[in-house]
Amino acid sequence: MSVTAAFPSRARAWLRGLLAGPLALLTALLTMMGGALWLPEGAAGLDHLVVPVVFFPMLWAGWFLYACLDPRLLRGFAVVGGAALLQLGLILVHLMAAKGAVT
Repeated sequence: MSVTAAFPSRARAWLRGLLAGPLALLTALLTMMGGALWLPEGAAGLDHLVVPVVFFPMLWAGWFLYACLDPRLLRGFAVVGGAALLQLGLILVHLMAAKGAVT
């Protein structure tokens, strides 16, 4: 097997590792941070803060397994990246509204 024939599979493996590693972790962290915004407060006013932290390992495992098991690499990047961008947008809108920039 030549070097050029092995490159696409090697590049695919590196991209899958990037998707399943740092990008899955980033998406899980953003989902955990955004959870405080879209979860209800609860009776004590702490549920929206504690529940995302408790479920963080499951969020990370879920994004990791999805990234590893999705047969289409581009779709995996779209789903994981789209979820990360959605949560990031939610967090940014909340921060901008807190400063009075967005009404």
